Amino acid sequence: MKRLFLAGLAVTRLFGGSAYAADLTRPVLVYQAPAVAYFTWTGCYVGGNVGALWANIAWNALGADLGSNTAGGIVGGVQGGCNYQVGSWVFGLVGDYDWTNVDSNGTNFLVAGLSDQTRIRSLASVAGRIGYAWDRFLGYVKAGGASVERQYNFLFGGGTIATLDERRGGWSIGIGGEYAFLDWLTGFVEYDYYKLGAGGNMFACTACGLFAATVPFNVTTNINVFKVGLNFTMPDDWDPQRSKSKPRG
Repeated sequence: MKRLFLAGLAVTRLFGGSAYAADLTRPVLVYQAPAVAYFTWTGCYVGGNVGALWANIAWNALGADLGSNTAGGIVGGVQGGCNYQVGSWVFGLVGDYDWTNVDSNGTNFLVAGLSDQTRIRSLASVAGRIGYAWDRFLGYVKAGGASVERQYNFLFGGGTIATLDERRGGWSIGIGGEYAFLDWLTGFVEYDYYKLGAGGNMFACTACGLFAATVPFNVTTNINVFKVGLNFTMPDDWDPQRSKSKPRG
């Protein structure tokens, strides 16, 4: 009886061990979440823009108000910058340069028959940018330094009697939204406000004696710009992380 029991135990171990070994060699199926494509704003870009400009221009001399006027026109130019995304936050630096041809004329309150003319020729800015991304949509704000290229003219009797060209610095703030249509192409809408400094200007006057050449004139310019544009991202060689598939979570 004892021998029969030992023999049965040996057979059980033999077949049980074989089944266990078979379980070890059987392939195990493991679930893996499907890869999900995502977009990253990290990288550099260049592009172009077009929009509208509204300016308010105020003239002042020796504390006296010479008059103010408004002007509007079209702007167009180029921009470029770089972004770096951390989670949903996007940090960047952007620079732009826009050409325009806005002229404004205002009546001079100090001298009868005299008109003050301001011509705005270009705008430029370099700004830091911070935004929040919802996948392919980015909302952002920006702030930084700005400059404007202007020409001032005194007009009398239909002719120019004094003129001055200058580039004046200031600051700019803006807000906008950008959407990635493709991994390499984005479009944006943006509003910017420019505050340009006044400072003392000395005019070269050929028909008014020494008066305009010795008295400083201050011209304060506030500019509002609304523009739309396209940005083209650098090739993947510049940013290997721009378009990849990655499991969420």
